[in-house]
Amino acid sequence: MSDIAILEVNGIKYEFPVIVGAENEVSIDIKTLRSVTGGVTTLDPGFKNTSSCESAITFLDGEKGILRYRGYSIEELADKSDFLEVIYLLIFGELPTKEEKSKFHKDIQSKSLVDEDVKKILDGFPKTAHPMGVLSALTSALTAFNPKSVDVKSEQDMYNAICKILGKFPVLVAWAYRKEEGLPLAYGDNSLGYVENFIKMMFELPNEKFVMNPVVLDALDKLLILHADHEQNCSTSTVRVVGSSHAGLFASISAGISALWGPLHGGANQAVIEMLEDIKADGGDYQKYIEKAKDKNDPFRLMGFGHRVYKNFDPRANIIKVAAEEVLNDLGIDDPVLDIARGLAQVALSDEYFKSRNLYPNVDFYSGIIYRALGIPVPMFTAMFALGRLPGWIAQWKEMRSRNEPISRPRQIYIGETLRPFVEESKR
Repeated sequence: MSDIAILEVNGIKYEFPVIVGAENEVSIDIKTLRSVTGGVTTLDPGFKNTSSCESAITFLDGEKGILRYRGYSIEELADKSDFLEVIYLLIFGELPTKEEKSKFHKDIQSKSLVDEDVKKILDGFPKTAHPMGVLSALTSALTAFNPKSVDVKSEQDMYNAICKILGKFPVLVAWAYRKEEGLPLAYGDNSLGYVENFIKMMFELPNEKFVMNPVVLDALDKLLILHADHEQNCSTSTVRVVGSSHAGLFASISAGISALWGPLHGGANQAVIEMLEDIKADGGDYQKYIEKAKDKNDPFRLMGFGHRVYKNFDPRANIIKVAAEEVLNDLGIDDPVLDIARGLAQVALSDEYFKSRNLYPNVDFYSGIIYRALGIPVPMFTAMFALGRLPGWIAQWKEMRSRNEPISRPRQIYIGETLRPFVEESKR
């Protein structure tokens, strides 16, 4: 393959270097396009064909259904690793030794206490406030309690900031949930593992001894691993864009939370349950909705099926499908909404219409099922997603700042009015 791409504009030819990534992805480097052509840009709405950066964190091949963190397959990580280990891997590039993992966990725990004044901010929200709005605000507020900016040239400064957000963020997620549920706020238990501690903060009742369910722990640990990073998605790109202005880590993460909130991104698992509720309210005949989904003249679309990036299958869904069944079986859930979900999945996996179009249940479909089975309210689904995506956001922010990447500043094609004279108010 030629290492040069030739672009001809108005009869003039320009040469641009071709870059080949570690997995043979091909990209045309056009960073000099405007300067050498006198102002020519490319138009790519949604940046679907634009590589905004070079990154060594996550590899994704949507056509082949491949997802790898730092070179490790998502299948192996979900099977053999745990969330804390994956956090370390994503942020620092290698799997930790036993000693490194232990120190990392202790350092996170040492910075997990949240200032009591944050409760005052939380108290200002009504119980009806969406957890994602609460979470974004509280994460941004952490900046006020940690006003010193991070020295990105100092490894220790960066490490401390990373441990702070990893320690405090699960507390904020749990507080957002307990605020909505009217439960007293919990601070956690440093004798527990990272995910165990979070589960206890979420679900412990003040009048009952808390007992950890190993099936639930395993399922949630896997789900957090599967959500930990996903290349340059909307929220991750937002974190990098905001961070490129040299905004701090907490502010950048807060922006990522807001981006994740949207129903086309992190809110997809919430949309799955809402769809299932609608089917139940309409009598529970999921076969009727299968036929509606097949009808090209019907606006109905099955939520949680297919994926914007994966054109074959979502490798994360294959993993979490098993965990979802284990949770449902272990908890003995009797829920008509989840019965509808199972029915839809079985039909879609066997129906030629869906198979020929690769419309398989994705990770959002199964994560919604798990969260509902655990009794987590629908508005909290995206906040749970945010907890899983946190290490990816941190890793991407750290990579971007460490490389001192330039501030993001996309161009546009102006389609408005050209120069025109001002019209006095009396003549309009």
